[in-house]
Amino acid sequence: MNISLGYGKGNLQATIDDAHVDAVLTPNDVPVPDDESRLILSALRHPIGTGTITQTFGPGQSVCIVTSDITRPCPSYKLLPPLLEELGEAGVKNDDITIVFALGAHRRHTREEIEHLVGKDIASRYRCIDMDPEDVVLVGVSTRGTPFEVFRPVAEASRRICLGNIEYHYFAGYSGGIKAIVPGVCSRRTIQANHAFMVDGKAATGNLIDNPVRDDLEALLEFLPVDLILNVVLAPDKTVLHAVAGDCIQAHRAGCAFLDTLYRFPLKKAADIVLVTPGGFPKDLNIYQAQKALDNARYAVRQGGVIIWVAACPEGYGSEVFETWLNEARSPDDLIARVKARFQLGGHKAAAIAMAEKKADVYMVSELEDAVMENMFVTPCPDVETALAKARARLGEDASIVIMPFGGSTLPAVEPAP
Repeated sequence: MNISLGYGKGNLQATIDDAHVDAVLTPNDVPVPDDESRLILSALRHPIGTGTITQTFGPGQSVCIVTSDITRPCPSYKLLPPLLEELGEAGVKNDDITIVFALGAHRRHTREEIEHLVGKDIASRYRCIDMDPEDVVLVGVSTRGTPFEVFRPVAEASRRICLGNIEYHYFAGYSGGIKAIVPGVCSRRTIQANHAFMVDGKAATGNLIDNPVRDDLEALLEFLPVDLILNVVLAPDKTVLHAVAGDCIQAHRAGCAFLDTLYRFPLKKAADIVLVTPGGFPKDLNIYQAQKALDNARYAVRQGGVIIWVAACPEGYGSEVFETWLNEARSPDDLIARVKARFQLGGHKAAAIAMAEKKADVYMVSELEDAVMENMFVTPCPDVETALAKARARLGEDASIVIMPFGGSTLPAVEPAP
């Protein structure tokens, strides 16, 4: 079997004996829309749980559109033109619209990156700004104690619209929906308070039922309403396959249900070896982002197996706190104990990697220095073939393999024995 794995802005090719490959988890086939703009516009004109933009927006309103940063694959440049067209039809002036990039805890953008995200035309005609974590206002406190400190321009706008793409999230269940606001445009204090609930067993990939992280996120709506979301589900090549618009919860749940038809995969048994890649840029921009694919692979591998993690990570760690936690740890157990004792944003990713390492050995193919990989308690490998050879040497030539070419988006689910 010849397989192509997304790696940075290119691909790695690997040849694998398919006699022992149990499954290759690629998205289920769905019709590719002839016109993505028409699909997005249709969602906007047929919202779920709200009125249309022309019915609910109007002249004189200040509108804040919150959209994803450069680390996310959300195609803002595709979503914004039909959205802005509808706002114009409703009488909202360009000068009353602000586009805010939801940085969360990530770095600020360059001007070139802003133009890449929204297109040069929109970047020149609309106010486009990065979220500033130092300029926040407290809008409320959740029943779980999370202080919602929101970027002032978002909090003070008369109307709020959230853009995003829906995919699996390793402790909020799914991305999209309210996550554009929390953590997207909230303070580090807010993010840390909410993300501390990740240690709860129900804070899991693909779970929305009694998930304390998701429930806490959506508690923000009591204090700061979101007037409309526009979320999309993407194909691996970033084509828009499905769009939902409307109520922050109802429309989001409809999008999650569609995602499951594409990317949730039942497996009869856990594999000895899981070969996983986030799918290339931007999902393997750094270790901090690429971790999501490693976490999804955890659901497919057996206890004591091997995960082969293929991620370029040209920007290295991606977080100073994350790097510090890894530098200070002597074992994966140190990281897990530390996050339980005192949650810290950035360190939580190190603990999540440690949780995968407690289940399986992790071999990594990357542009990272070997010392950096060893600092994460993973085994560096120069290429996929070497990693597979090492895994088979430990687990046997007949070891079963599951391949996840889009590990940041696909969720394996081992079915319980009858």
